[in-house]
Amino acid sequence: MFGISWAELLVILLVAVLVIPARLWPDVARFIARVIKFVRGLIWKITDASENIKNQIELEKPIDDLIKTTTDDMLNTFSTILPKSEKPKKSKQKRKAK
Repeated sequence: MFGISWAELLVILLVAVLVIPARLWPDVARFIARVIKFVRGLIWKITDASENIKNQIELEKPIDDLIKTTTDDMLNTFSTILPKSEKPKKSKQKRKAK
């Protein structure tokens, strides 16, 4: 946890108990509880935001696939080589002058 071993954490708590007067322990406990509640709230907000982003990405993926397949189909249709057809012969019709 934060690069601190349990033994080091125990020493820090022991020093805190010895340094902080007994009459301030309830205030310290309330402060620690507020800090823990605040950190939990941040973690929940980050988790919710990451889940929303994940869901949005999952919703957009099928649309991207649909756009890609439709675009590929259209491009394949336009790029298909059409067989050469014979050009119709131009017939010369002479109009008879009256």
